[in-house]
Amino acid sequence: MKQVTATGHTVDAAVESALAQLSTTRDRVQIEIIEQGKKGFLGIFGNKDALVKVTLPPDPIEETEQYIRNVSREIGVEVDIEVKRSGKNVTYLLSGDKIALLIGKRGQTLNSMQYLAQLVANSCSRQYLTVILDAEEYRTRRNETLMNLAKKMADKAVRSGREVALEPMPSYERKIIHSALINFKNIKTYSNGAEPYRHIVIAPLKK
Repeated sequence: MKQVTATGHTVDAAVESALAQLSTTRDRVQIEIIEQGKKGFLGIFGNKDALVKVTLPPDPIEETEQYIRNVSREIGVEVDIEVKRSGKNVTYLLSGDKIALLIGKRGQTLNSMQYLAQLVANSCSRQYLTVILDAEEYRTRRNETLMNLAKKMADKAVRSGREVALEPMPSYERKIIHSALINFKNIKTYSNGAEPYRHIVIAPLKK
């Protein structure tokens, strides 16, 4: 968080001075008027400038990007990051050498980084943001794997007549499973367990 105080002949002039110092725009700052300022006698004697305090809160997207870079560097990976935002969804596309280290087994490292990055983003955001981390299109490949797994396990549940429990997954991966099986009329899906061990159960419907 950055903060400056500035003076000017008017409040607007003082604010503009502060914005120039912060290299930002009015819509991104919080403004506190300390002194309104006043004109003296005949506009000459006793003039008093306006005084304002302008605060620039941390930008959640920039803060999160820096966090990702720092964590990646600690792991031993220098990353290039492309940021895409659509409404409340913010996607960070990671690329670079040794990127597999950031993905981890079955995406566990990437999932953990994504969870922590979302906490960082929402610690300084005025609205709730959904953060997605992707590395070398891993999410696309993982989504295809999950959809195939969902259909395979649904068939197994129907053939055996027994419930099938999948491995623990983060919430957005569970949504992929639920969506993949929404049109299967002979099974139902539900989530069970507590985070981080919450998982999907595929249950056959009794005839």
